[in-house]
Formats: sequence, C-alpha cells, structure tokens
Amino acid sequence: MRPGRYGLWLIMAAVVVALDLFTKELAMQYLELYRPNPVLSWLNLTLAHNTGAAFSFLASGSGWQRWFLSGVAVVIVAVLLVWLWRLPHRARLLPSALALVIGGAIGNLVDRIRFGYVIDFIDVHYAGWHWPAFNLADSAIVVGVILLLLDSLIPGRRIHHHA
Repeated sequence: MRPGRYGLWLIMAAVVVALDLFTKELAMQYLELYRPNPVLSWLNLTLAHNTGAAFSFLASGSGWQRWFLSGVAVVIVAVLLVWLWRLPHRARLLPSALALVIGGAIGNLVDRIRFGYVIDFIDVHYAGWHWPAFNLADSAIVVGVILLLLDSLIPGRRIHHHA
C-alpha cells in the first residue's frame, strides 16, 4: 500500500478517535453518573465507567486489568497497523474495517490510560433488559469486526489478507 492511501485510512481512524473522545467529553459534561436520561423508548444516555473490557468483562479486578487491557490494546493496534500497511493499494473494505477497529481501540485506550476506566454512555434497553452500556469506540469496533467478517466471506479476496 502506498503511503498516501495508508494516510487516508489513518485519517479515518483518527476521525473515529476524535468523534469518540468528543462524545465522551460531552457525556462527562452533561450526564450524571449512572442516571439514565431517556432519549427514545428503547434508548437512554447514561454515563457509566467500565473498568473492564467489552460487556464489563474483568471489571471486578483489583486494578491490574487497566494495564493488562491497555497492553492488549497497544499490541492489537500495532498488529492491525502492520496489516493495514501491507494491504494492496486497491483494497477498500478490509482497510476500512481495520481503520474502524484501530480508531475504536485507540479511543478506549485513551480513556483507560487517562481515567483507569472507559467512559460509556449509550444505554439500549427493552422491557426492563439493558444491553451493556457502550460508546462510539465500541460501535466502531463492532462495525469494523462485522466488515472484517463480511470481507472474509467474499470469494477470491482472502488471499490478500495475510500480513
């Protein structure tokens, strides 16, 4: 991949980071911790602090998980950056997916290093059941992973994915 194209994907990742951090800043300014603010019948904005990983996995740890999860995020971002750099110039779906995951991982990494937890505020619920709160970074990661899966299902494209 030529540096110009690589730069485009990095800009995409940077936009994800910027939007994620901006929305988290708004959530911290305008929302009260763990107090739901209804938006729609199935959606609240609820400021939450997640010391664990996705779906609060490892959240009950004594603090070691902050640095462990930060280290894992750094390794994942490094691997994905190398993978992104090695993709062919014509690739579109796969680098978009990688940029979304990289941006999301960095957005949550910034929180984890700054605060010791990730700021979540999107609270989707139905009939009293609440999906674990999440943020824009989490959304970017999920969309990126879905795109990675879709890309892997497109016949004849898998040969270009190996770093």
